[in-house]
Amino acid sequence: MDQKILSLATDKTVERLQKFLQTLKEDDLTCLLQKQAVKGKDTGALLRAIFRGSPCSEEDGALRRRKIYTCCIRLVESGDLQKDVASEILGLLMLEAHHFPGPLLVQLANECVDVIREGRLKNGKSLELLPIILTALSTKKENMACGKDKLSGEECKKQLINALCSAKWDQQYVIQLTSMFKDVPLTAEEVGYVVEKVLKTFSKLNLQEIPPLVHQLLVLSAKGSRKSALNGVIAFFNELDKKHNEELSGDELLDLVTVPSDELRHVEGTVILHIVFAIKLDCELGRELLKHFKVAGQQGYASNNLCPFSIALLLSVTRVQRFEEQVFDLLKTSVVKNFKDLQLLQGSKFLQNLVPQRTCISAMILEVVKNSVHSWDHVTQGLVELGFMLMDSYGPKKVFDGKSIETNSSLSKMPSQHACKLGADILLETFKIHEMIRQEILEQVLNRVVTRASAPISHFLDLLSSVIMYAPLVLQSCSSRVTETFDYLSLLPLQTVQGLLKAVQPLLKVSMSVRDSLILVLRKAMFARQLNARKSAVAGFLLLLKNFKVFSSLSSSQCSQSIGVSQVHVDVHSRYKSVANETFCLEIMDSLRRCLGQQADVRFMLYEGFYDVLRRNSQLANSIMQTLLSQLKLYYEPKPDLLPPLKLEACILAQGDQISLQEPLDYLLCYILHCLTWYKSRVLPLQQGDEEEEEEEDEGFYQELDDMLESITNRMIKSELEDFELDKSADFSQNTGTGTKNNICASLVMGVCEVLIEYNFSISNFSKNKFEDVLSLFMCYKKLSDILNEKAGKGKAKMTNKTRDSFWSMKFVCDLLTALFRDNTQSHEESLSVLRSSNEFMRCAVNVALQKVQQLKETGHVRGPDGQNPDRVFQNLCDMTRVFLWRYTSIPTSVEESGKEKGKSISLLCLEGLQQILTAVQQLYQPRTPEFLKALEVTGKEGEDDAEVSVTERAAFQIRQFQRSLLNLLSSEEEGFNSKEALLLISVLSTLAKLLEPLSPQFVQMLSWTSKLCKENSQEDASFCKSLMSLFFSLYAMVKSPVTLLRDVSQDIHGQLGDIDQDVEVEKTNHFAMVTLKTAAPTICLLALNQAEKVLEEVDWLITRLKQQVSQETLSEEASSGVTLLNHPTEKAIIMQLGTLLTFFHELVQTALPSGSCVDTLLKDLCKMYTTLTALVRYYLQVCQSSGGIPKNMEKLVKLSGSHLTPLCYSYISYVQVSGSETARVLRETKPIPNLIFAIEQYEKFLINLSKKSKVNLMQHMKLSTSRDFKIKGNILDMVLQEEEEGSEESTAPEHRKENKEPPRKKRKQSNA
Repeated sequence: MDQKILSLATDKTVERLQKFLQTLKEDDLTCLLQKQAVKGKDTGALLRAIFRGSPCSEEDGALRRRKIYTCCIRLVESGDLQKDVASEILGLLMLEAHHFPGPLLVQLANECVDVIREGRLKNGKSLELLPIILTALSTKKENMACGKDKLSGEECKKQLINALCSAKWDQQYVIQLTSMFKDVPLTAEEVGYVVEKVLKTFSKLNLQEIPPLVHQLLVLSAKGSRKSALNGVIAFFNELDKKHNEELSGDELLDLVTVPSDELRHVEGTVILHIVFAIKLDCELGRELLKHFKVAGQQGYASNNLCPFSIALLLSVTRVQRFEEQVFDLLKTSVVKNFKDLQLLQGSKFLQNLVPQRTCISAMILEVVKNSVHSWDHVTQGLVELGFMLMDSYGPKKVFDGKSIETNSSLSKMPSQHACKLGADILLETFKIHEMIRQEILEQVLNRVVTRASAPISHFLDLLSSVIMYAPLVLQSCSSRVTETFDYLSLLPLQTVQGLLKAVQPLLKVSMSVRDSLILVLRKAMFARQLNARKSAVAGFLLLLKNFKVFSSLSSSQCSQSIGVSQVHVDVHSRYKSVANETFCLEIMDSLRRCLGQQADVRFMLYEGFYDVLRRNSQLANSIMQTLLSQLKLYYEPKPDLLPPLKLEACILAQGDQISLQEPLDYLLCYILHCLTWYKSRVLPLQQGDEEEEEEEDEGFYQELDDMLESITNRMIKSELEDFELDKSADFSQNTGTGTKNNICASLVMGVCEVLIEYNFSISNFSKNKFEDVLSLFMCYKKLSDILNEKAGKGKAKMTNKTRDSFWSMKFVCDLLTALFRDNTQSHEESLSVLRSSNEFMRCAVNVALQKVQQLKETGHVRGPDGQNPDRVFQNLCDMTRVFLWRYTSIPTSVEESGKEKGKSISLLCLEGLQQILTAVQQLYQPRTPEFLKALEVTGKEGEDDAEVSVTERAAFQIRQFQRSLLNLLSSEEEGFNSKEALLLISVLSTLAKLLEPLSPQFVQMLSWTSKLCKENSQEDASFCKSLMSLFFSLYAMVKSPVTLLRDVSQDIHGQLGDIDQDVEVEKTNHFAMVTLKTAAPTICLLALNQAEKVLEEVDWLITRLKQQVSQETLSEEASSGVTLLNHPTEKAIIMQLGTLLTFFHELVQTALPSGSCVDTLLKDLCKMYTTLTALVRYYLQVCQSSGGIPKNMEKLVKLSGSHLTPLCYSYISYVQVSGSETARVLRETKPIPNLIFAIEQYEKFLINLSKKSKVNLMQHMKLSTSRDFKIKGNILDMVLQEEEEGSEESTAPEHRKENKEPPRKKRKQSNA
């Protein structure tokens, strides 16, 4: 039968074939086809013949074809056919499908859909035919029966696709089904259905099946719904990441984790690659992705879109050049926005109660770095670029003495500093994980260090140090790049050179070639013409001496700088023998000795460096001490009876008219003292068991130095100022050579006196004679200081003391203060009474302590020994604080008799010291605050109970002491009120209050105490009033929003200053006694307006967040959430804030504020108030689209604004314009009045729109505003021009009068209206 069909098919005409096929039964033909197909014999030819004999133009033929199609589809799906046979059959079916009439196409399509719906797919081959059928169907224009309705081909196709999307898809055919749709012509709506269906299947598939499905989905999304596809993929992986992290962080065993981390990260990486590839082919997809993230970036907390997966995706997209710049800008903006939002949240309890804490973006990005270890090469380059971009854009900007100022407190850091730190963390973590990228990171850091000499680069040096510290051995391969950088050392600033050499120090210990290169560069720099180059050489050599220890050197744990790297297991001394190391160090010492003939700056560096070298490399002690001794002998008068004992003339260099310091003798003596003290205390005790010869040899130099210092002391005491030619008659002007020389000599003598004071105190052992020597030296210092101050002039007298750095070490200052104020030992009392008898000496000691703390705050370290050792400095701060605290609380300023002496009392200076130390600890030692507070408590009990005391309890204990002091001060008579002391006390209380846990009983006590103080105490001092009220507002904001306080304060201000309408008598309220006629304006008024600005900023931030939440919702969500949005707690809070703030402004716009800053700030803040109200109205315009109404409390707010604020604003504007011509002129120049009027009109404009949408007449509460048509009035213009022509001074008065008469006319228009 098959042969006959084939032979008949060869005829030119088809009549015989048609007749033969009509004679066959349906089952015969399908059975024949089935047998032939299974055999794989002439199946294609047989099908062609059957199709030729079954033309669709005839009903029988069309029906036959349909049955053949049904049979073939079953055959192909059965899996019984060979692949080539099945492909041939499908090819023929596809070719012939478009010949079918519409109704049969509908039937065929329904059959295919039923196969999918009923799960009868076996291999999915038949899915290749469905797109052809649907395409053919969509071309049919006539109406066909499709279910119960008659529809056109396009409508039938749509219904079939809906049916297909609503059916359950077999998991194994999801990818094939998705791929099938890309060949079907779909409308945007239909693509939306399909994309939504595919996204729903993600959660049901195995993880490995997701990447190919995403690929098919992206290809499909080119037809439309790109946004939905991207959103869905990102949301799926974000959710997957969250679940995975929860599983890992939970209590479950790791065996129970659903998806292994490796597998998840590899899948994510593949998906990201698919998306990036799709973006390269379809730029519209990239634009849609960026649009999607721009909303997320703007929202910050309002969106879940920014997650580790989406960040990794964005970083991969940077490989597409077209989008690179946009993506990095987006990420930078998102990072800074996130940190700003965090800062805003941290500072406001009001916002914390409304907004849930969200993951910080830095944690997300660092998670991406961690995940990138799983072959995410496409992300790595983007991470490196982002890291450097953040560091470049947000690095330190402010420079002090060549150093950038940064604080360690997380709260006080600005968002830009957080962003810079994030950039460094990204680069460091990437460096640790990816070996391939290490060289590039190192090169880029070194390039920035070399090329950005003028800008602060401390953040890059810190990163370089961390990078080298992590892997010095690995970096040997990049050592050539480091040695290239050394060539630029002589051109770089000294600060940069020191940072760079400190950073590469671990590399010097493991790489001899790098070390040799550095030594060569330093030797060249030693003889360079530029002073900076020589200083760099000295810094480099000193660093080498510190870190290449001679074997058996004394271990100095407090000074040694450990590498701390697991990689460096090799002991340096096993590689470089002790003899070689010693030779190397002695060679460097020889090079450094040549610097003793160079400029004073170089010598000073050398003396300071020798002390550090001595502590770290004690075997070089003899060489260093002998060098310093021989240098001192050049300026020492050996004859014991010769005065003065030092050759000051030799220390000064005269080159023509220019006089300069050649030898910083005071620094030389200072560091000789510190080296000698350290040597006697650390080295000599360990050498007592050695041979006597060595002892005698060592004893030689230190005994000689002791004798010299003793001799210098005795002769300095005997010397008069005339011996130095520095008496009152001497010339100290800076304009003459003699004056300059005398100034330098005076400075040297004062420095020597300071050093000798420290020396004699340190060896005194509380001897009365030594303390008398100390006082005599101080009197010499004081006389010279007084002469300099007198000569400098009264205006600069105070400045001279502040600018001169003291030579006293911080440890000596602590010991001296303890002895002066805390030492109660009976045996010491007589000797200490010598020092205590001089108030000037004690005041000087406290002043030096203040100077040291100030220096620490500004530069992060203190000059002098151990000044760069954080632990020692911290310990000294604790000791100082104990002394200051005891002195201030034991002898209050009211008790202390300052007599006729100028300056602050010692107790007041101690209080200032406490304030500065507390600030410094908060800035630099915040993690050690518990230790600091514990050190302040002098208790005999130590043990377990002591450890359990919290920071809050310790801080509260200190707070109570200062509260008592402030109350005592306030209870004193008005004349005895010390404003400076009160301000310092409030500053101390403010700093300590930050350590209290909010809502703890101690915090509540502090808040209520401050509140009571503000309400019950009346002080006329404006600065005290401002600081106390600021403290109160800041504490209150930690508990809740301060709007109610603002309302009360505004009522008090209104009551004190009176109304703008003089006929109105204002009832005086007395919420805060602190608000008086003197303090109400500008002090408290500006403070309250500043707080109102903060509240408006918070409210505006919340409104923006709500707006973006609404804009992100889908239509279906909007319908369901419209009701809940109206009752949103955030909305209620916003309306309450604005309502209360409105009453605050209601009071102030009626207040007769003095012209100036108060009026200007009030007008600007009113403008902000109306801008915020407009933003809220615009938000409800959005919400109205879905809910169709607005809440009642919003209506009340609008009513309140219309009745209590807008009319009063116009009255106030008129009052301001009338009140004074000068104020009016300033206001016209700064344009606050036009801005305010515009803001009011914008508010009313959007209210009209909201009234129309909500069907609520909100404008019924609004009065018609003043007519402001700005038309030129001819008569007034003529009058003004005529007055200008007259040109006389008298003509200006009527002009001002006429100008001043104009606003009342406008006011009358308002009243008429």
